[in-house]
Amino acid sequence: MGVERVAATAEAVQLLRRLREQHGELMIHQSGGCCDGSSPMCYPAGELLTGDVDVHLGDLDLGDGASVPVWMTRAQYEYWKHTHLTIDVVPGRGAGFSLEAPEGVRFLLRSRLLTDDEVQGLLAAGVL
Repeated sequence: MGVERVAATAEAVQLLRRLREQHGELMIHQSGGCCDGSSPMCYPAGELLTGDVDVHLGDLDLGDGASVPVWMTRAQYEYWKHTHLTIDVVPGRGAGFSLEAPEGVRFLLRSRLLTDDEVQGLLAAGVL
């Protein structure tokens, strides 16, 4: 298995499981700002179209074979490519476009710099 670029806290996985039960398959796209702030945005799969301007960071494992793909625009990725990203959930009102907004919580992105070993693994895989 390669280097993991994105993960989720146990709380975020729990919320994603509930949202998946309510809405079906999901996707997450890291917002670049504007009216939604800079938060991970959760949508029903396919509601937000991705393309050549987006980078697939990885899939969050929800267990039982279920996963949620995580995306970011390529321009934003250039700023974040040396970081490991963890999606967390915190109390508060999130953006109105993200599925968790009515739950009284919002997704939050936490980051850390990649280790030297992680950077070497990504370079070897040709994805950094």
